[in-house]
Amino acid sequence: MKLSQSALAALLNKNAVEIKFLRRRPRVGDLPTRRMFATNDLLLLNSAPGRTVLNFKPATGSLKFNPQSKGLVLTWDIFMQDYRLVPADTADVISVIPTTPPEEFWKYFSEVLSKMSATDKEQFMDK
Repeated sequence: MKLSQSALAALLNKNAVEIKFLRRRPRVGDLPTRRMFATNDLLLLNSAPGRTVLNFKPATGSLKFNPQSKGLVLTWDIFMQDYRLVPADTADVISVIPTTPPEEFWKYFSEVLSKMSATDKEQFMDK
């Protein structure tokens, strides 16, 4: 499902979202697309499990440019455990996991995501 930049940002603020998008600067050997599981739900990310299990750390500085003016959405990548910029114009929403109530997300996390090996996660991102 394709969404506008503002709709994608709003979806990430209230959910964990599986997104597939074109890489902005693919390296040699990379596939042209990347898949990510991400969220911007600060209640989830700032919770005790969000800080320990998802390794969330609030941003300490600011970007040297405005991502919105470049069509980008800043989000927390759950697998890479860091901030990433997603080009909204090529982003395709694959699935949405509600983060409210947080138990919904943590159930999905424990049943699906936590069982993935490092190789599984790499394959997920390149799929």
